[in-house]
Amino acid sequence: MSGKGSGRVSIAGLTCYRPGERSRLIYRTIVHRGRKNERRSFSERDYIALLDAAHQQLGGPIVCVWDNLNTHVSAAMRQMIDARDWLHVIRLPAYAPDLNPIEGVWSHLKRSIGDLAVTGVDHLLAIIRNRLKSIQYRPDLLDGFLAHTGLTLEPDTT
Repeated sequence: MSGKGSGRVSIAGLTCYRPGERSRLIYRTIVHRGRKNERRSFSERDYIALLDAAHQQLGGPIVCVWDNLNTHVSAAMRQMIDARDWLHVIRLPAYAPDLNPIEGVWSHLKRSIGDLAVTGVDHLLAIIRNRLKSIQYRPDLLDGFLAHTGLTLEPDTT
């Protein structure tokens, strides 16, 4: 996209599961407009702010199962994680999108906007937020994303 209103939208999200409670999707978006010295992706501070917000919203400790994105494994991120006694991070294997339920959210979202013509980045952002909000109201869909990974919330009793 070029011209007035061009840019890109970045999204970070957490699918949240707790036995006996409805599944949740918590996300943040950032618009990158291509300005000088503007970061083109989420920073460690953006990710930790998302986790802090999830902690406030969920009201308890968090076990975060994370992929190995460079900002997830950086020294700065490790330091921020270590400063939060309510946060425990488990790393996925090096390349394992099939074990990550949030990948189902992104796939579902991309399919829903694949054929859209938008007037600019702000229009795209509005559509993305609308689609993500509709996913938030579908705990059955979020449960399906977890089921698709083959992972479960139930402890292994074997």
